Amino acid sequence: MARILILGAGLSGHTVARYLGRSLQGSAHQITVVSPKSKWNWIPSNIWVGVGVMTEKQVVFELEPVYRKLGINFRQAKAVSIHPEGGPNQSQSFVTIEYTDPARAGQTDTIEYDYLVNATGPKLNFGATPGLGPEGGYTTSVCTPEHAIEANNQLQENIAALKRGEQRTFVVGTGHGMCTCQGAAFEYIYNIDHELRGSGVRDKARIVWISNEYELGDFGMGGVHITRGGYLTNGKVFAESLMVERDMEWITRAHVNKIEPGTIHYETLDGTEGELAFDFAMLIPPFAGVGIKAYGKDDSDITDQLFAPNGMMKVDADYTPKPFEDWSKADWPSTYQNPLYKNIFAVGIAFAPPHPISKVMKSPSGTQISPTPPRTGMPSASMGRAVAGSIHDMLNGAPEPTHRASMGEIGAACVASTGSDILKGTAATMTVFPVVPDYETYPEYGRDMKLTFGEIGLAGHWMKYILHHVFIYQAKLGPGWHLLPD
Repeated sequence: MARILILGAGLSGHTVARYLGRSLQGSAHQITVVSPKSKWNWIPSNIWVGVGVMTEKQVVFELEPVYRKLGINFRQAKAVSIHPEGGPNQSQSFVTIEYTDPARAGQTDTIEYDYLVNATGPKLNFGATPGLGPEGGYTTSVCTPEHAIEANNQLQENIAALKRGEQRTFVVGTGHGMCTCQGAAFEYIYNIDHELRGSGVRDKARIVWISNEYELGDFGMGGVHITRGGYLTNGKVFAESLMVERDMEWITRAHVNKIEPGTIHYETLDGTEGELAFDFAMLIPPFAGVGIKAYGKDDSDITDQLFAPNGMMKVDADYTPKPFEDWSKADWPSTYQNPLYKNIFAVGIAFAPPHPISKVMKSPSGTQISPTPPRTGMPSASMGRAVAGSIHDMLNGAPEPTHRASMGEIGAACVASTGSDILKGTAATMTVFPVVPDYETYPEYGRDMKLTFGEIGLAGHWMKYILHHVFIYQAKLGPGWHLLPD
């Protein structure tokens, strides 16, 4: 009997659990999932919670009853430390956890494992920018359902002020020079615009986008060229046209370094210091590892062997320092197996990328202002399914991982939709293949232009609305869930 331990129940971790649970159901193998939250959250729809067109109940569900269907053990707790070689008095590999379940909050325990999957996701590092975030700061967030609810509360207060004839400034974007996940903010700003127009107050509002991207449409992927309406254009033109059409302003190449009540302070790549007044701001925080420690057999600290300096886990990537121009898709991981401990894997945002996709840029003061690589959505699900397949095969005798999901060989789709009404709203839909540019295969643009395209319209809006229900159905293990795309 093998014991598989999965840390985290977000998109990637839940994918590993679903597929492993299904393939191992009825066997003697044991699967345990550890997550600090009792509920699963379809994060893309937090955007709609953040503008009040969906409720929290529509984007979350309890995990334990779902895992019970597959015989998976669930513990509401957070991982504290990994002991891949056991300990002074313990021969088996184990993880120390601290319960967040209200009934046992603060209590610690250990779980032994034969295979470990780190899918803990990111720490929302609001503390990297003074004044950032809803908890002790002056900005809102849509990273969690709770954050999105508070964002909507503040949004509605500002809409009420607009209806009284007052002027308001809305700022959306990234809250630090090294943020990723521009896509979430990008979608949210269009939903704000949509709600203001629906309320008849758009003419009294100023909407500003602020981002660490070198140009609009970078999205942490080094920019992108897309096919649209039979013509080739780039992401910059695509994104700028959307904002111009909606009378939005934008500030790019910006590192938000401090936020005070009503004022955002920022630095740009050319060294300019700026201030931006706001009444409402939703700024995505930078991500970091969740802070798990690692210890050797003798209890020595081996955290730096298992994790990169940002707290994310090392996998089968090439972390050798190189000039940006010398990196290639071959340096990216494909199996997500840790190089030191072959029974440990990391997926989703939990794995350490070998290098940025967008070129690293610094201001005259040395501040890095460039996006870090996106690893959410479709890539996370692909990684999770690949690792589940590899562990299944290794349990059956395979000497090494059998499934691969390199970001240099898989694509991603993004649907930025406004509103959740079937007949009202629109969406900007973009697909990219591959996520990490491959200039050897596609020397001109680094991507397959037959599979990299963008469109705007109601059809994409329908797609986003349908996908919301499809993915939640799949995550709940509805009948035939495994036949649906991830």
